Amino acid sequence: MKQIKTYENKNILILGLGKSGFAVAKLLLKLGARITLNDKKDLSSDKKASELEELGIRVISGYHPVEIFDNENFDYLVKNPGIPYENPMVQKAQTMNIPVITEPEIALAVSEAPYVCVTGSNGKTTTVMLTQQIMDHYLASKGHHAYAVGNIGVPISEVVEKATADDLLVVEMSSFQLLGVTDIKPKVAAIVDIYNNVHLDYHKTFENYVNAKLRITQSQDESDYLIANYDQKDILAKEKIKTKAKIITFSETDTAADYFIGKQYLESHTDHKIMKIDDIKIPGIHNQQNSLVAIAIAKIMGANDDDIQTVLSSFAGAKHRLQYVMTYESRKIYNDSKSTNIEAASVAIPSFNQPEVLIAGGLDRGFTFDDLVPLFKDHVKSIVLYGETRYLLADAARKAGIKDIVIVNTLQEAVPRAYELTSPGDVLLFSPACASWDQFNTFEQRGDFFVQFVKELKTK
Repeated sequence: MKQIKTYENKNILILGLGKSGFAVAKLLLKLGARITLNDKKDLSSDKKASELEELGIRVISGYHPVEIFDNENFDYLVKNPGIPYENPMVQKAQTMNIPVITEPEIALAVSEAPYVCVTGSNGKTTTVMLTQQIMDHYLASKGHHAYAVGNIGVPISEVVEKATADDLLVVEMSSFQLLGVTDIKPKVAAIVDIYNNVHLDYHKTFENYVNAKLRITQSQDESDYLIANYDQKDILAKEKIKTKAKIITFSETDTAADYFIGKQYLESHTDHKIMKIDDIKIPGIHNQQNSLVAIAIAKIMGANDDDIQTVLSSFAGAKHRLQYVMTYESRKIYNDSKSTNIEAASVAIPSFNQPEVLIAGGLDRGFTFDDLVPLFKDHVKSIVLYGETRYLLADAARKAGIKDIVIVNTLQEAVPRAYELTSPGDVLLFSPACASWDQFNTFEQRGDFFVQFVKELKTK
């Protein structure tokens, strides 16, 4: 880890405990900072908060002490990425011209290991996991490792101390995290895709959302690379204006891109036929796209076809992202709880050739689901709906001509009802197309409960 002086003897306010807040607090302490941590939740019985206090970090919890800015001088505010900029602590800091940053800004500045960064509306976690495993296979022969960190669930601050200059960090970056970085400079940055109607409750406009994503490349130069989606022409045009990096493109259909999906192989103009599509374990054309991005990154970072083929032929999928759960009585069951929006469901639903029984529903964000009607018509034979959006989704299902439309209140009710509608050879797909917060704290919790309810089918 680099011993930088940027934060030495600086007064830093960390907003939000969480995984990243806890990890970056300990990192900043080692960098010589004086730290105050604030969380609106009561942390009086929190073990992590107690541990930080024992290390000499002041913890203020249960409310936001906005008045603290009038009594003390802070050099930085490090906020949890999910905390909106309308938060009174953040607003006060901004009015006082205190830099508001997120954990990646600090952690990547001290990393001895080179790093690559991946963002996108959908597919970034799978892409990060594929890239990490390909690069780890490549580096293992040299006695080194690739680490998947960032928005994937492992704070970068936890890993930078052990990652050496011969290792690699594969960093998943959310738009929330990217808003709080100023000078990260990945050797390779990748933007898998950018869709509208994603996180607009946070970013307010699509333009703001796109600009947040483009921050991944803002500090790159001509020696770096940006992996860009050739099929999203409007976004590609913005990327060309924003970046100084060399652009490498990928496409689902267009052979003019640097990497593309051929009739039987994943191909590139440089390496030609890289991987036979039928040998890729995870289903769906969107996962073939994710694989192209991982291949493009891995090739730049030195991996070869053997590393790529070994991983893609064995990788079973990221948890909650079109995750294969099990085959029960000749029905294959998949957990796609990460499908928190219409766009994610739109890539999951057409991933199978078999008839599908779909479970969907969740938080109502004020959208209709008419965009799903053609996919429902072509792929879904029966549907079970729950949560706040169950009636809105039912309207789309009726427009698609689905005869078996079952409405229930909870996911626990939905699983056995959906299974009753399946036949041998069918796919039972849980792809909610909605956020989880009407009934669950996170999409991960929702997916874990789905898997639990599926396993309970065997006991009934």
